Amino acid sequence: MSDDNAWKVRPHQPIQKLEENLWFVVGDLGDNSPLKRTMAVAKRSDGRLVIHNAVALEDDLMKEIEAWGEPAFLLVTNGYHRIDARRFKERYPSIKVFAPAGSRKRIEEKVSVDGSYEDYPADADVEVMTMEGVNRAEGAMLVHSKSGTTVAVTDAIFNMPHASGFGGFVVKHIFASSGGPRLSRLGRLALVKDKAAFRGQLEKFAEIPDLVRVLVAHHEPIDQEPKDALRKVAASV
Repeated sequence: MSDDNAWKVRPHQPIQKLEENLWFVVGDLGDNSPLKRTMAVAKRSDGRLVIHNAVALEDDLMKEIEAWGEPAFLLVTNGYHRIDARRFKERYPSIKVFAPAGSRKRIEEKVSVDGSYEDYPADADVEVMTMEGVNRAEGAMLVHSKSGTTVAVTDAIFNMPHASGFGGFVVKHIFASSGGPRLSRLGRLALVKDKAAFRGQLEKFAEIPDLVRVLVAHHEPIDQEPKDALRKVAASV
């Protein structure tokens, strides 16, 4: 088995069981990067699991996830979040891989894709959608739980604290990615293609009546006044 396929676990925090149908974990990106990466695992109404932004975990934790439900759907959330996608496909050969249509070509350099986000089988508890204003390069997962709705995005919003050292300096001053909920400079330049449409998408998320949190691909959930945070990011676009 090649190193690309071998199950490689980077340091990560414990699984957070946020809801009865939503688990979440934060892990290191590696290579001394101050960036963290996250994975969300959501349970559909049929009991099958949706993996959003795969992160390889220790075997005992993967078995805990497997005992919770069948990992049936893998969302490779954009063309730069592919690190463990092939490893998950190797571990779960029957898993269906979905990608945003605008990122599919790049994602297929690493793993075979079964369909775009529009092909994901509809479910009342776990929705998948393509975001507006990003040329179909990224999407979002909406998880409906007893306490409310969680929106999971990827690089559309960052929520990371300032970090020390040279890496922290670069992230803060060059990439403008740290210091609370925000659209990073890279996101502004490379992801957003239609500012008005992107702003409108964030505002639509903010209008979800029972919104309880926003999960981001880098660092911390936005669970304090998530509607206000979304509106502030939208206003900055």
